[in-house]
Amino acid sequence: MGSLMGAHTGCVFLALCCVLNAHFSWTFTCPSICECSMDTDHLSCTKETQLRSQEEPKGVPIKPGLRYPQALIRLLHLPLTEVPSKAFSGLVNVSRIEISQSDCIRTIRSHAFLSLDSVAEIQIQNIKNLLVIEKGAFTDLPRLKYLSISNTGIKHFPDFSTISSLVTLEYFILELGDNMQLDSIPANAFKGITEENLYIKIIKNGFKEIRSHAFNGTKLDKLILKDNRFLRNIHDDAFMGASGPTVLDVSSTALQTLPRRGLEHLKVLIALSAPYLKTLPPLESLIDLEVAEITYPSHCCAFHTWRRKHREKVVLALSPNLRRLCADDYEITDTWEDNGTDLYDINLQYPDLQLSLCPGPFQCTPEPDAFNPCEDMLGHSVLRSVTWIITVFSVAGNVVVLAILTTRHERFSVSRFLMCNLAFADLCMALYLLLIAAMDHYSRKEYYNHATDWQTGTGCAVAGSLTVFASELSVYTLTVITLERWHTITNAMHVNRRLRLRHVAAMMAGGWGFALLAALLPVFGVSSYSKVSICLPMDIESLASQVYIIAILLVNVIAFFVVCYGYVQIYLSVHNPDLATRHGDTKIAKRMAVLIFTDFLCMAPISFFAISAAIRMPLITVSHSKILLVLFYPINALCNPFLYTIFTRAFRKDVYLLASRCARCCSPAEFYRAEDKAAHAVAPRGRKSSPRKSHSLRFYAYHIKMQGCFLSKGGGTT
Repeated sequence: MGSLMGAHTGCVFLALCCVLNAHFSWTFTCPSICECSMDTDHLSCTKETQLRSQEEPKGVPIKPGLRYPQALIRLLHLPLTEVPSKAFSGLVNVSRIEISQSDCIRTIRSHAFLSLDSVAEIQIQNIKNLLVIEKGAFTDLPRLKYLSISNTGIKHFPDFSTISSLVTLEYFILELGDNMQLDSIPANAFKGITEENLYIKIIKNGFKEIRSHAFNGTKLDKLILKDNRFLRNIHDDAFMGASGPTVLDVSSTALQTLPRRGLEHLKVLIALSAPYLKTLPPLESLIDLEVAEITYPSHCCAFHTWRRKHREKVVLALSPNLRRLCADDYEITDTWEDNGTDLYDINLQYPDLQLSLCPGPFQCTPEPDAFNPCEDMLGHSVLRSVTWIITVFSVAGNVVVLAILTTRHERFSVSRFLMCNLAFADLCMALYLLLIAAMDHYSRKEYYNHATDWQTGTGCAVAGSLTVFASELSVYTLTVITLERWHTITNAMHVNRRLRLRHVAAMMAGGWGFALLAALLPVFGVSSYSKVSICLPMDIESLASQVYIIAILLVNVIAFFVVCYGYVQIYLSVHNPDLATRHGDTKIAKRMAVLIFTDFLCMAPISFFAISAAIRMPLITVSHSKILLVLFYPINALCNPFLYTIFTRAFRKDVYLLASRCARCCSPAEFYRAEDKAAHAVAPRGRKSSPRKSHSLRFYAYHIKMQGCFLSKGGGTT
């Protein structure tokens, strides 16, 4: 069945070619030194046809110098299905052969290009239906120095083993491009092309892998592999048996790493727009590297750091005098700032030092910049210690607050609901700090080896999303707390006007939606969390990113002024003798005013410097901003659970009441219950209860409850 289908397909193809032949016969011109037959599908460009084309017609003498005049054979729109064996053989003074733009050719037969002593260039281009180039198609081409096979449909890697070029003064250039059906480069793929320097350009093909010993038997000088977007793997032994390469370009590929062996002589590495190339081979295997143009700045940090350490190691190992000099606290660096002497000139002072063993001058781009300096994530040991302290207390405090507030059996009040939202936002901020601190500990002193994986991976995206979500939800919650307090105090005498839990829940649902949107936009390309190591959205390259950053900062500034206005109104209401307010509301408002102003004062430096950076006028570097971000940015997550909840009397009461369920804190719990009932007792009209009497009532109620507590212990219940 398969053979029948194949035969049918072949017949259809031949029929199509026959139809097209009529058109191509008008556009195709057979070179004068060749013989072409459309009927027999024959092409012959040999020494014999060349001689026959130069035979002297009767009565027409051949001018001197015109024998073998044609140096180029160009076959455009060749209407044949194959290039037969010995189609090009023994030609004299022909330096270039080009076959292109044919829709009919499917096969190039073995020995199609045979014993062409003068041919220097062969181009096979734009033949999309070409499926097979048989083994030995290119045989005995001693002067060939350029071979191009581009934009074809070949499915198997061509055989170049019989080319045997003898070019000595120049490169042999092999170009393979736009052959999307080729999926791999096999072993010994280029062996036999030439014994001299080889320049290979493999661009925009369908290759997925380069196998072991692929370049065996070659003197590989330059290897260009750019724009092979499916190329994911080069075997560690792909360059075994080869000399070189000295130049390697893997730009715009899907490579995840480079071979661990065979790059010892590499001098130029180009890996631009290679986002998956996050891991470099051992840098010892790239000791001769002089120029690197790569995708990530962290790789330049790795190169510079390794080369400095290697240089210091060699210097100390080979120079006893210098070792003693270093023992006297003399520091070796890349440049000696005291006298401007470069380390490479140290042999002027120490002629016995063999600096030939040291790496030479090195140039790497992109250089580490203000966003990606060559340092650890947190940079300083003091900053690292402070981060861990803030992280531990923030996580513990917010977890305790959420546990106590959510396990209380009483009905959820508006204040408690808002405190839970604030504690959750602060917990997210604490988790962000935990991720940053943990990654800093894991990558300490060698962050450059982990920077790319971290900043472009899931971890940084999660950390960045957490911090933006936490920051915006916290600001929104603080604003809602202010508005709720203001509304409650100004409507103290109108109970039916007070905000209910369902109203506040709807407002907080909007805040959650806004915070989630702000956190997810950088994940989908509006700004980016991968710009800096601490995973904040600092990318302002595009207009959308700038608008996003400025919008977030403006929202925070507007929220600050709303809070300011709200608490000014609360202050005026509390001090207005004509407006009746509940003492509890007033006390809560005063306490929250202090706390919220403290929170926003902590955020003011962040907003100021962030806005200056967003308008491309940064006032501090990323290294300095880390100090600012650790000391100010997460301080709310640390302070809020303690100042809002843990240090309050109401929270201590909740703790005792929760513990009383286990019959371990009965006395304090019953005292708080009795105090609540006494506090809610209403004095008779026209009489005022003195503080002393109020205290006596609380003590009496406490005494009665204590008796019940002691009696109930006998039954095992409280």
